[in-house]
Amino acid sequence: MELVRVRKIAVNVETIRHEGGPPVAKPVLVGWAGAVIANPYAGGYAEDIMPMMEALKPLGIDISRRLIAAMGGDPKAIEAYGKASCAGSAGELEHTAVWHVPGGYAMREALGGAKAIVPSVMKVGPVGMRVDIPIHHKDAAYVRSHFGAIEAGIPDAPRPDELCLYIAMTTGGRVHARAGGLKTSEIKLWDGQR
Repeated sequence: MELVRVRKIAVNVETIRHEGGPPVAKPVLVGWAGAVIANPYAGGYAEDIMPMMEALKPLGIDISRRLIAAMGGDPKAIEAYGKASCAGSAGELEHTAVWHVPGGYAMREALGGAKAIVPSVMKVGPVGMRVDIPIHHKDAAYVRSHFGAIEAGIPDAPRPDELCLYIAMTTGGRVHARAGGLKTSEIKLWDGQR
């Protein structure tokens, strides 16, 4: 049985110049990439879903590279990330968990070894559902200026027997961040936390 059958891939990038304050000298790019795939476990219970996790690794790398390319092509320009996965109504929440490793580690590899955990969200729902992908700094989870989210969704997905798998990246923090906290210049330990 072919485990990964891709129906479509979507990429979306926003260029943020300001959020009501003065325009910034360097706009921040915030984007997501998503793949709609068949859910081989939909409609029943499968005890072992781990083969899907392994099979998804090439797709994670593919959409990571696509998103980086859409955001200018320089992995070093990416400062923050996140991921999400959604199952259609014939799936279960645990099916979305197969994206944890291939989504997160693919981004880390494409970005040259980011340190922080990749924040994530998982959902089960109807066709056309939207998801808020959580985002934080790729090397230190407590950099408050990079806390955020981007909404993603594909209008005709996920169908009941599909999964939507998303990643998100940004080239900076919020354009008018002024709520204090750890600054990127203060990241020292390189343990993914502080």
